[in-house]
Amino acid sequence: MKLTYRGFQVHKRVALAISRGTQASSQNLHIRILKDGMEGFGEAAEFSIPHTTQSVDFLDHELSRATVILRAFDPWQREEIHHALVEQKIASSAIAGIDMAIWDWCGKAAGQPVWRLLGLSQISPVPTSVTIGIQSPQAAQQRWAQWLELGTIRAVKVKMGNPEGIAADKAMFEALEKILPDHVHRSVDANGGWSISDAIEMSKWLAQRGVDHIEQPTDPANLDALAQVHQNSSLPIMADEACRTSKDIPSLVGRCSGINIKILKCGGLTEALRMIHTARAHDLKLMLGCYSQTSLGNTAAHQLASLVDYVDLDSHLNLKDDPFVGCPFDDGFLINRQIPGLGVTHA
Repeated sequence: MKLTYRGFQVHKRVALAISRGTQASSQNLHIRILKDGMEGFGEAAEFSIPHTTQSVDFLDHELSRATVILRAFDPWQREEIHHALVEQKIASSAIAGIDMAIWDWCGKAAGQPVWRLLGLSQISPVPTSVTIGIQSPQAAQQRWAQWLELGTIRAVKVKMGNPEGIAADKAMFEALEKILPDHVHRSVDANGGWSISDAIEMSKWLAQRGVDHIEQPTDPANLDALAQVHQNSSLPIMADEACRTSKDIPSLVGRCSGINIKILKCGGLTEALRMIHTARAHDLKLMLGCYSQTSLGNTAAHQLASLVDYVDLDSHLNLKDDPFVGCPFDDGFLINRQIPGLGVTHA
């Protein structure tokens, strides 16, 4: 099995601001697995969360290390490959890109879409949310109008944790509340930007305004703070940055209502499946999220959409220059394609 990869840059139509900063573009890596004349495609992308930064230069180094490891394997040895990459401490985003490419190759070799190989559904019952970042109340209203240019929107995630405080968070949400249709599913993500007291106060305030859940309200390194908010919150609490792989899940039981699975954070579909089954065994809710993936990365993640409660795979919908075509967006939903493999082609 041969691994090749190349870097590329993508640019957002609208820059995204969260509690930790603003991003207008991303450096990603297109990964190819070649065996028996067939290619499998995957994607790695840079991301930074507390205590973890995976830059494109670092990922290039990690993929170079992985190239040597993969020479001893066949793509059908997916579980063994994943174990070997984790054992050698290859970065999660690099593992994710390789894992995507292997699933894509296996689907193409079998002549079946990956979702079908997994025994899952083509159409998810859950719409994808779109994200409105931290900004002024007027700009937030304009961002909602821009999202509507895609067509029907059924779910929205509002970023909070404004450095100016919860008064600014409330002002932005009140502006959105004036224009959001009642049927639109609403959630909030603070990206660890609130104190315990602010998070509890905001849970009560947001519960009165039809919000379904809050994602990562407090510092992800402080699980006791997460537990305190969870126990006193008026809304379900979802852990994101505090939950990276299936090994983190047992320590989160009793401290949150659910987890956000991101394939670049956990290491691909193979580990995401472990997280899904582990979380369900503990009665936790599930979300599929993303960083700065193109249609390639988000289509890969969406193969698992029929297994989760919430889908938040919108980064590719906010790109000016997506080099791939994957799941179509229709009536608020992403739809898995009938194409063998992940169902991704070049734009």
